[in-house]
Amino acid sequence: MLFNSFDFGIFLIIVYLLYWTIGRERRTFQNLLLVTSSYFFYGLWDWRFLSLIIASSFIDFYTGKAIERTSNKGSKKGWLWFSILWNLGILFVFKYFNFFIDNMGALFSTKIPEQGYHFIKVIIPVGLSFYTFQTMSYTIDVYRGRNKATNNLLEFLCFVSFFPQLVAGPIERARELLNQFEQKRNFSLQNTKEGLRQMLWGLFKKIVVADNLAVIVNTYYEAPQDYGSITLLFASTIFYFQIYCDFSGYSDIAIGTAKLFGFKLSKNFNIPYLTRTVANYWQRWHITLTKWFTDYVYGPIIKSTNRGYFMRFTAILVTMVLIGFWHGAKWTFVFFGLIQAVFIILERIEYKVGKKTYSLTKVLNKAPLVISIIYIGSIIIGSIIFFRAQDIDQAFLIYKRIFSFIPSPEFSLVIGYKISVVFILIAAEILTRFKNYPLFELEKHFNRPIRWVFYYAFIFIIFRYAGPKEQFIYFQF
Repeated sequence: MLFNSFDFGIFLIIVYLLYWTIGRERRTFQNLLLVTSSYFFYGLWDWRFLSLIIASSFIDFYTGKAIERTSNKGSKKGWLWFSILWNLGILFVFKYFNFFIDNMGALFSTKIPEQGYHFIKVIIPVGLSFYTFQTMSYTIDVYRGRNKATNNLLEFLCFVSFFPQLVAGPIERARELLNQFEQKRNFSLQNTKEGLRQMLWGLFKKIVVADNLAVIVNTYYEAPQDYGSITLLFASTIFYFQIYCDFSGYSDIAIGTAKLFGFKLSKNFNIPYLTRTVANYWQRWHITLTKWFTDYVYGPIIKSTNRGYFMRFTAILVTMVLIGFWHGAKWTFVFFGLIQAVFIILERIEYKVGKKTYSLTKVLNKAPLVISIIYIGSIIIGSIIFFRAQDIDQAFLIYKRIFSFIPSPEFSLVIGYKISVVFILIAAEILTRFKNYPLFELEKHFNRPIRWVFYYAFIFIIFRYAGPKEQFIYFQF
């Protein structure tokens, strides 16, 4: 059930009406409705994997209780590792098993028969990387003493399966989302209006912008050997905006949907294309994933070692390569993460000239913003070729054709609204960059008739200029 489908609209209306009919005084029944609705929502993708998400929920719920109940430090650590190995284990089996089997076969020049693991190759649970990281962070935080283990199984099941953010985030922490299931939620007309506005903006980004750009990108990336340098560079640039509008559009819909039920989800994007450094870019792009790896990978590596240049740079390298690998079991994602790591390290290298200390970060922060935007755009668009390419061979073919300066007689800038709408969207976000999203708090600036003109205009544009329906890109991760 896609967010950009009529089925989801009907589902959402039914759950919303039932939820507020139950009322805030019967919070347990509200939570029961949410968990039932979330399992129904997830089961429509593939009901067979409901058992997996339920198993993860039960294991981490009782593991959290065991960690808090145990006074012995060794036992606490044992329970923690049980949770970590479970979560990473199911990720490995369903997402990375084939990658390692294929590469082991290639390493030893052995062809491994597929019969024994073919079922894993074709069935990967949707949202697996998101909810496993969410439940794993819960047990780690209980072990660290950052939050108490909950005694309410129903609330924990809601925390893991909450349908607005179940499939593609934001990746929430227990201290931010679980606590909200433990409190009464008051109906707020303002929350409902803001939620619907944010959903409208997210649908616009996804349906009108991302899905239309996908047509261009898919055309050029399906047969890159047929196109010249400018065309392939253009396609890669367009993909950068496609994936941004696709994923940030999903996040807007998720956050807006949660608002309808009285919940606040974490902000996941903060206009990343206006950043000055690669490090800062990742603090603005998929924010909850970057924070997760910072807290649970980068932080522990730094804490357990000396904090010299070598270990700090090693921690950056490991963290960014793992972020790349998190996206999928392909060498292209590993290379994508590696490129990010290299530039973050280069930005942090300090050198002295006389009595002054310089670094690339300091230079970029003082440079005109347009210089930083060109710098970031070149790196992200250059490396995103690995992200979009089907495999390493195709990625290198695209790079080769771009840098061979092969003529592009087929290229034309006349692609109509599909390109112009990108500039309109970027302008809207830049002009309202200090707000949560461009349609935020419209009633402070416009009266009701003008606001409804906005709404009808957006709805008309979404229906009139919708691109071919595409699944959200991050559903595959």
